[in-house]
Amino acid sequence: NSFLEARDYAMAGDALSCFTAQSALHSSLNHLLQSKPGNTLIPLLHVTCRATHHVAIQADIANSLATERNDNARLQSAVTLLQESFSRTLNDRKELIPGAPLSEDGSKKVGVLYIVNHLFAMYFRLNTLRLCKNLVRPVESRNLHMSGNKGDMVTYRYFVGRLNMFEDLYELAEENLNYALEHCHKDAVRNKRKILNYLIPVKLMRGRLPSVELLVKYNLVEYIPLVDAIRKGDLKTFHITLQDNQDQFIRRGTYLLLEKCKSVCYRNLFKRIHLVTEKYQIPLEIVIKAIKWLGIDMDVDEVECVLANLIFKGAIRGYISHSKRILVLSKKDPFPKAAVVK
Repeated sequence: NSFLEARDYAMAGDALSCFTAQSALHSSLNHLLQSKPGNTLIPLLHVTCRATHHVAIQADIANSLATERNDNARLQSAVTLLQESFSRTLNDRKELIPGAPLSEDGSKKVGVLYIVNHLFAMYFRLNTLRLCKNLVRPVESRNLHMSGNKGDMVTYRYFVGRLNMFEDLYELAEENLNYALEHCHKDAVRNKRKILNYLIPVKLMRGRLPSVELLVKYNLVEYIPLVDAIRKGDLKTFHITLQDNQDQFIRRGTYLLLEKCKSVCYRNLFKRIHLVTEKYQIPLEIVIKAIKWLGIDMDVDEVECVLANLIFKGAIRGYISHSKRILVLSKKDPFPKAAVVK
């Protein structure tokens, strides 16, 4: 049968044939799931979904080595199989009773979240994030993400937080990634590090700076000079650190967000200039000199543009006097902290 074939091909190291057999097995189980009442098959379905996902990745790797062309065809086929499993479990008419044991009368909806998490991982790998909405809407409309296995709930929030981040919904991203971090198993250091890879850039964008101790604990030392640069308003160090770690940040998908954090760095630089000069009316010449001292070449128009954006966002309270080339700051809380973290 398909299971024995898949096992034999796996043991022989034939990933492509293994995936063909695994696909046949998964398809048969999807059909069986529809005809069998209750949710006793859910553990088997979960194991099958996991195997289909991972075997597809290995088969695509084997195919790319043989043909020097990676089309992700097997992973896309695996997505179709898992989508069918998702549909079969989600559309079960039996009402889900959280915490109820598996039985002939149980709801298949108990298996939804685990399958959704694997589909999330596949969509992110295939860079088809638009499809994630097709999972989030039905899951959250039925509150399936609020109950069940704690590990599945944490993984779900992790992926939704990453999705929020790409949609520029930073407040929601922070909320979901914070949940994932706080409820992640205390010994799951690797998983916590994966969550922090995305939570830290989101927090930086919102003006929240992590401690050096946290970064060292989870071996995220590449962020230390970046955080220090943002805190001090050191544009040069910020730019150098971003360039030095560019490849790593691009692979994670956080480079563009970290680049946006430059606005927080600018805000802190202008705040330091205000504190040093003790002035509420700062000539733009002084600002340009400070920026040039950091090794960054900017003219008056560029500085005005940066300041105008920060004033528009509410990160700086004041206005620019174009005729006098002066930044006029509000005497009441000119650098509101609350504005930075929106």
